[in-house]
Amino acid sequence: MKKSGFLFIIICTLDMLNSSGALAQGRLISERFKQLTRASQWRMTASVPVNFNTHHPQGMVKIGEFFYVSSVEVTQPTKRFAQPQNGFDRDTGAGRGHLFKFDAQGKLLADLPLGEGAIYHPGGIDYDGKFIWVPVAEYRPNSHSIIYRVDPAAMKATEVFRYSDHIGGIVHNTENHTLHGVSWGSRSFYRWTLNPQGRVTNAGTPPEKLRRQNPSFYIDYQDCKFLGRGEMLCAGLSNYQSGKAGGRFSLGGLELVDLAANRAIHQLPLDLWTESGFPMTQNPFWIEPTERGLRAWFLPEDRQSTLYVFEVNTGSGSK
Repeated sequence: MKKSGFLFIIICTLDMLNSSGALAQGRLISERFKQLTRASQWRMTASVPVNFNTHHPQGMVKIGEFFYVSSVEVTQPTKRFAQPQNGFDRDTGAGRGHLFKFDAQGKLLADLPLGEGAIYHPGGIDYDGKFIWVPVAEYRPNSHSIIYRVDPAAMKATEVFRYSDHIGGIVHNTENHTLHGVSWGSRSFYRWTLNPQGRVTNAGTPPEKLRRQNPSFYIDYQDCKFLGRGEMLCAGLSNYQSGKAGGRFSLGGLELVDLAANRAIHQLPLDLWTESGFPMTQNPFWIEPTERGLRAWFLPEDRQSTLYVFEVNTGSGSK
């Protein structure tokens, strides 16, 4: 066998090990998350100031000791139309999309530009053991998106496909070889199939034929992670009013979603806030198992962000 053949086998073997390791970890996260209740006690173990302008963070993954965060830099805010125009409620505005890489001390290591033209709003992201999956959309509902996969070692993005809706988050189901996306406000789910060459086979299917309604309404998903066994874990928030004449407030939470049924199967509101009043799930998150429970990273603030680390014990240790 030629040397190139040995290299190909080694690369494929490493990819399989990375994927299987991520799935094993995901299954453990799922099992422990299902044990959590509103009475579970989360405790902050660290807060790390991020020493660069993060703009408006959207999604986050942690690979080894490094963090990768998608973010939108708005240079011209969108403006709403008095009446809808061509099916849109606002103009495109202007901006730039980013995928930042930084270390555990909050130091910026790389900045990968993403998107083109009016498509500049990255969404929630996922890591499948080999690639980071990033959707980038127009900053308005019912619009257009480009889905990228990013080699985190090289910080190189490859366009996978385009779609005629705002895709605000995506995960890669490595067991079924499918991609699952959520629309603006996560009101709809999408499922795309991948062939053995990694190409999307149903990218041309119109949104009205492919989308499935999300029956859960108490939070809008900001960022989602595939856990294996047909499940993804999503973090998000929604705004509520305190009484008839009360003020508005934001409630954050986590939801475990069955991707076959397109339905949340375990929902957990989170009473975790920054000093300035933001829910921890305002923007992106990442989660991993610990010896006794789970550890989560949150990046709720824009521009001058802090990376917050929380831990929670499961079972008898969760009270």
